[in-house]
Amino acid sequence: MFPHLLHLWLLLVFVQILLSLNTVAAGKVSAVIVFGDSTVDSGNNNYNLSPGKANFPPYGRDFDGGVATGRFSNGRLFTDFISEAFGLPRSVPAYLGNRYAADQLATGVSFASGGSGLDDLTSKSTFGEDKRPSFEDLAIPMSQQLEYFKEYKEKLKLNKGESLANKTIAEALYIFSIGNNDIGVNYFLLPIRRVQYTPPQYVTYLIGLAGAAVRAASWAG
Repeated sequence: MFPHLLHLWLLLVFVQILLSLNTVAAGKVSAVIVFGDSTVDSGNNNYNLSPGKANFPPYGRDFDGGVATGRFSNGRLFTDFISEAFGLPRSVPAYLGNRYAADQLATGVSFASGGSGLDDLTSKSTFGEDKRPSFEDLAIPMSQQLEYFKEYKEKLKLNKGESLANKTIAEALYIFSIGNNDIGVNYFLLPIRRVQYTPPQYVTYLIGLAGAAVRAASWAG
């Protein structure tokens, strides 16, 4: 494994533990809130212009009812299993899935988007149907996922009241699963970042973005 990529992965795991340690230790998890890429996208790409979708067979063949929900998996994602393990619903809904009621979103939500990255350029570098980089936001960049999180919090306040909404946000488990597209697609397949950064420099840049994303989620919560 690219050693600096391993360090980035370890950092993301570490910051997630720091964010959620007190909540988990106390046995109180009100919701599972997810940011990331296709590893945790539970269907948001069904609702944007990205050609990278998973809403057709054989995706979902082992999901409840054999339905392809937009998860890049034959069944549930690891975030779904984590939700169930804490006594929450068996699956974490996609934020952009308008079929979900406020009560369902109050126990968990995923803002993740297949093809996204820590670097906003990664979402613009998602390959379109002509197999060329689109340089438009086909995937939902991390910056927009964080904006959706702020919007989500306001919706919770409207539906649950400010006190309960703040309690839900404070006691939630936050998961970030992201970074592979930055390295595997943006850096190694496209020229822009390779001109600007050496591999170690780019990973340092990504680590800075990872820290900023975690802080933004913490401050918004």
